[in-house]
Amino acid sequence: MIDEIPLSRPDITDDELRLVEMVLRSDRLAGGPMMEEFEELVASRAGRRHGVAVSSGTAGLHLAMLALGIGPGDEVVTTPFSFIASSNCILFVGAKPVFVDIDPVTLNMDPERIEAAITPRTKAILAVEVFGNPTHMDRCRAIAAKHELPLIEDACEGLGGAWKGRSIGSFGRVAVFGFYPNKQITTGEGGMIVTDDDTIADVCRSMRNQGRAIPGQGQPQSSTLGMAFRHDRLGYNYRLPEINCALGVAQMRRLGDILEKREIVANEYVQLLLDTSDILLPTVDQHTRMSWFVFVVRLADQYTAEERDRIIQGMHRHDIGAAAYFPCIHLQPFYRERFGYAPGDFPVAESVSHRTLALPFFNRLTLREIDLVSQTLKLMISRENLKRT
Repeated sequence: MIDEIPLSRPDITDDELRLVEMVLRSDRLAGGPMMEEFEELVASRAGRRHGVAVSSGTAGLHLAMLALGIGPGDEVVTTPFSFIASSNCILFVGAKPVFVDIDPVTLNMDPERIEAAITPRTKAILAVEVFGNPTHMDRCRAIAAKHELPLIEDACEGLGGAWKGRSIGSFGRVAVFGFYPNKQITTGEGGMIVTDDDTIADVCRSMRNQGRAIPGQGQPQSSTLGMAFRHDRLGYNYRLPEINCALGVAQMRRLGDILEKREIVANEYVQLLLDTSDILLPTVDQHTRMSWFVFVVRLADQYTAEERDRIIQGMHRHDIGAAAYFPCIHLQPFYRERFGYAPGDFPVAESVSHRTLALPFFNRLTLREIDLVSQTLKLMISRENLKRT
């Protein structure tokens, strides 16, 4: 008998426990040395000069929008196939997301469609590395440069990946990572803004901390009296505590091992499912170093969303985690009500969304568990096929 296999599980070791205990025994629970080290580690991995730790990837995207001056009446070109936070952050600042259909292979925005979505009101392109795949991110960067628009890189699912040797997080004028428990590394909750732009970094540091002044800006170096209560702009409480940063530091120190284990799990799934014609496996371009966030398969074209959902329910009955990744953003009730979107508006994203299925995926998934998941998935598909005969 095997225990329940969840969809995801964080990888916490004695290293994380030791650093968290160190913080708890210190007198610095916020804004201390762990945050600084965590920022340096993530920024360095992305090849950027600045890292700004924040309370979530969502918070990071929100601050990136604000730092770029995006606001009411503006448009941001982005994908409808993503976790909803990438578009919600555009709404947070009063702007409008303008969706572009996706490439059916990479599941990222189709670069051939981006320019048609750009209007005089477009103020940025927000590109998402869906499931940790950075393929064609250089083309997004080139299109943004051609139209003199900033590229915001939603790298929340992609820490550690690369495209043509260039690290995820290095393509946009600003990029954001996320560290939710199902991500490559976790801080419980947390995010990181990375950039080479000094002004963006300083503005984000200020806004994450209630808009407080950055020491040395706008006042004599000798005058620090009252700096803690000087607020230069509207800000937020988006700070990331030292305890969370300690988790992040420990995880970043062993990121190579974490990524290697996730790649092994992904490769094992591929080998076990390769002979199943009813399943489309993730396609990784030869120039892509995939950062495996989740392992998402797609049922063949003849399957409906209802059949996919029954397969997921069957997996659950066998105590195996599975989920539909992702429902299209433009068909979420709030977006349909506000913007009038309807089925058929972005047919590729919708077709993919109806047939995607995320399987259990985490570092310590055993070969026996991977085999059980794969065999159960095949069984559930076979049962659906029998209903057709």
